[in-house]
Amino acid sequence: MNNKSDGKTVEKIQASGPAKSSITLKVNGVEKRLEVAPWTTLLDLLREYLDLTGTKKGCDHGQCGACTVLVDGRRVNSCLTLAIMKDGAEVVTIEGLAEGDALHPLQQAFIEHDAFQCGYCTPGQICSAVGLMNEGRAKTADEIRELMSGNICRCGAYPNILAAVQEVMLASAGRAKR
Repeated sequence: MNNKSDGKTVEKIQASGPAKSSITLKVNGVEKRLEVAPWTTLLDLLREYLDLTGTKKGCDHGQCGACTVLVDGRRVNSCLTLAIMKDGAEVVTIEGLAEGDALHPLQQAFIEHDAFQCGYCTPGQICSAVGLMNEGRAKTADEIRELMSGNICRCGAYPNILAAVQEVMLASAGRAKR
């Protein structure tokens, strides 16, 4: 389409945005097929498309850990992960850890150890701890602290978080030896 303005020809080009991409994710055990824009983060997909609001948007820069979820069993900052990059993956959020009415052992330990105050960071802390246990690298309190240092708790519940994680890790190790 050409327009003449002051004797000059100006070409107008209609820019169209990228088409949405079709992806499939297994979220909390249920397969989901979604159409998402290429820039949609996994965090936004979970919260806005699937109404799974347990995963929190904190800093939106991958520095606080409030958005931590498990992707194929590993800890991921969902605010930094494009949803289309995880096509075909298994995603577990805080909502998917419990089995029916039975809380995941870490969820129960967080309650028993009063490992939260405001609760905003709790879903990310718990998902991070589950991922930490899946990795099998942390054996000591110092290793747990170091490997969970990407999860910030502004309320300062760290001693109780550590106690909850240690309790579940010890219980899991005890069950593995039997």
